[in-house]
Amino acid sequence: MKVVLHRRFKKQYKKLRQAEQRRFKERRDLFLQNPSHPLLENHPLHYEYTGCRSINVGGDLRAIFREVTPNLVLFVRIGTHTELYG
Repeated sequence: MKVVLHRRFKKQYKKLRQAEQRRFKERRDLFLQNPSHPLLENHPLHYEYTGCRSINVGGDLRAIFREVTPNLVLFVRIGTHTELYG
């Protein structure tokens, strides 16, 4: 599976603390090994994010992604639950 980062995701990612960036990379690697791993809490989203899914990066940090094809995932946003969902 290939992972691509949206321009907005990259901008939000750069604003994260180093520990949060490292945690995302660890969870991304876990996601690539097993997208259904319980630590990820991978689940579908609704409303403005219909068609997207979210994974738990740790603490209150979430990453939103969209499956473009069965072998291509686009991470579109990263941030706290409040930042992403209001």
